[in-house]
Amino acid sequence: MCGRYVSITKVQEIEKRFGVSSNGLEITPNANISAGQFAPVITNMQPKELNMFMFGFTPAWAKKKMYVINARSEGDHNRDDDPQYNGAKGIISKPMFRASIRSKRCLVIADAFIEGPTIEKLSKPHCVYMRNGERPFAFAGIWDEWVDQSSGEITKSFAIITGPANRVTANIKHHRSPIVLHQQDEATWLDSSAELNEITALLKPMNGERMNAYPISAEIKSPKNNSLHLLKPVGERIFKEYDYELYASLNLQGMGATQSRQRRLFED
Repeated sequence: MCGRYVSITKVQEIEKRFGVSSNGLEITPNANISAGQFAPVITNMQPKELNMFMFGFTPAWAKKKMYVINARSEGDHNRDDDPQYNGAKGIISKPMFRASIRSKRCLVIADAFIEGPTIEKLSKPHCVYMRNGERPFAFAGIWDEWVDQSSGEITKSFAIITGPANRVTANIKHHRSPIVLHQQDEATWLDSSAELNEITALLKPMNGERMNAYPISAEIKSPKNNSLHLLKPVGERIFKEYDYELYASLNLQGMGATQSRQRRLFED
């Protein structure tokens, strides 16, 4: 599952990375995006535009808002969350998601995500990030448009698709992992004419060798907390590295710290 994630890259950098226009959209950096909050996405309907949709999926046919944050790529299959599972992608037959996986897909823009053990959850949170400074990146997402029949209000919302744990989330002792798309596959994900088998072939967890994670403060449990200090490490990374952690590259850069200063603070 992926219930919290990070999106703090400036709009101009998102535009450059994904080849989109924000059309003057204002995005407030958020280190703790949670259900019910709005966050940047790129949809198959407007693949050249950046939009703000609500995190927490509600299908068009629902009678009330549902705030579904994740969609299992395997659907009702792989109930044991076997990390080696390579079978059918049951999401295509789930009533909740079968329309959107075919016609309403989106890229969910992120810099990192927050995960904790299956049992302790966000009492023992970790910040999971892509190595080698690969950010922002995109989760595979689905979206829909829901109309409140009592008020006429329209809500466009999304969910992040998940798969079995990879090397990093398994080390955190979590049973799932959000689907991070390879950059070369993002255009296919947004291609409304793509065959369904092309789409389901992309629903594989990112190789854990490309990720790492470190523990952060349990302050992140509260959705009201969303500042950058939440990403500060409170322990060692799961896998040893010799470059800077996400928090260092973002926070100290903004403070004007020198590279030597960064190394002294954050090298192993």
